[in-house]
Amino acid sequence: MTNFNFSRRTAMALGGAGLMMAPLPAFALTGAEAERLVDTAVADINGVISSGASVNSTVNSFKGIFDRYADTSYLAAYALGNDGRSATNAQKSAFSDAFGIYLANKYGRRFNEFAGGQIQVQGTQPVNTYMEVRTLAVLPGQSPFRVDFHVSDRPGRPVFFNLIIEGINMLLSERAEIGAMLDARGGNIDTLIRDLT
Repeated sequence: MTNFNFSRRTAMALGGAGLMMAPLPAFALTGAEAERLVDTAVADINGVISSGASVNSTVNSFKGIFDRYADTSYLAAYALGNDGRSATNAQKSAFSDAFGIYLANKYGRRFNEFAGGQIQVQGTQPVNTYMEVRTLAVLPGQSPFRVDFHVSDRPGRPVFFNLIIEGINMLLSERAEIGAMLDARGGNIDTLIRDLT
């Protein structure tokens, strides 16, 4: 999925992620609700993939899917990590918007690779304060592989806040990637926001 240079920042992001991750509240979410969310999101993803639309149109559609089904504000805050402490509220809001576009571009293109295949829900289990919905991506000409959705109801509705695709943890890889991008821009959040859109 994402290739990034393994730097000191990357090591800190990956090694300390469990300690730095903001706790999610205890859930009232059921396994059935989590599976319903994933089933609906997957149906929308498959609809976009099979539409034959242009890449730009597809990316816009994936932005809508992330807005509907993902906790994008949590994802953005987690990706920015400790660097977000010095950001103004306006910068945090602008980064969240830019990060949503970035996610749609990156993961929308990845999901386009699923054309002609299907994602099958394999089961759900509670993990700490969220539900893990295990799915299997079955694609033509490839060996099936796991795609796990981590689902919570933190914002008051079921949303996924993490994806693990073939063992790659989206939260951790994006924190490392965004941190590296910010370092390359001398820590300038406004420049990073501009470059993400």
